Amino acid sequence: MKIAVVAPSCTLRPEAAEAVSAIVASRGDAELVIHPQCFFSDGHFAGSDEARLDALRDVMADDRVDAVWFARGGYGSNRIAEAAARDLPAAARSKIFLGYSDAGFLLAAFHKEGLKVAHGPMVQDVVRDGGEAAVNRALDWLIRRDEASLEPGLTKNRRAMAFNLTVLSHLIGTAIEPDFTGTELLIEDVAEHEYRIDRTMFHVTGSESIRRVAGIRVGRISEIPDNDPAFGHDAESIVRNWCERAGIPFLGHADIGHDAANRVVPFN
Repeated sequence: MKIAVVAPSCTLRPEAAEAVSAIVASRGDAELVIHPQCFFSDGHFAGSDEARLDALRDVMADDRVDAVWFARGGYGSNRIAEAAARDLPAAARSKIFLGYSDAGFLLAAFHKEGLKVAHGPMVQDVVRDGGEAAVNRALDWLIRRDEASLEPGLTKNRRAMAFNLTVLSHLIGTAIEPDFTGTELLIEDVAEHEYRIDRTMFHVTGSESIRRVAGIRVGRISEIPDNDPAFGHDAESIVRNWCERAGIPFLGHADIGHDAANRVVPFN
């Protein structure tokens, strides 16, 4: 299997690329090709919008590539997502696209156009504590669709999607918004104040398209900054409250998050 890595958001650290390349080499069951664009730098981004889009479209059109693995999150994939999903090359339809966090904009855009996508660990995660396990989990799923890599609460024969909550809020109402009808929606977030989580859940659950989901499950909402005064409600109670207000079933917890324990969720 040939796996291409591109960076549609921020620059990949060389040490992460080296570590993951070593893992893949030691496994011997795949070929990893890291696009040079991953190391570009243009302010916040891994190259200009044009460079990031060109690299992504390059690997999408390459019929020798079986999977496209997003290097890391950060910010920036939304700036190219609509263009990336336009006039899709035929070869793109045979690939699987894997990532999370800011890559959620691309997962949404590609899923809307019928491509195979999944939420799951990215290359940069190797530098986290437990990162080697996260990378192997992603590779196990990409290469052989190992069910042990999947989020364990997924319901068979029910469509699922997983998003960073802030990313989800920002893609609602845009041209890349997918059809959420009947979907089991998993959410997670990181480094957001509880009042921001509350405000974002107001927007998300107020959307008519989100109110058509089968239900919402909440993953880890981590590294929440202190607030003065204390907000008074934790992340789970915030999610539960807005689900109840909107008449959306709250389906419990999900094993996803901005950490090395993050699991794979195919948008099946």
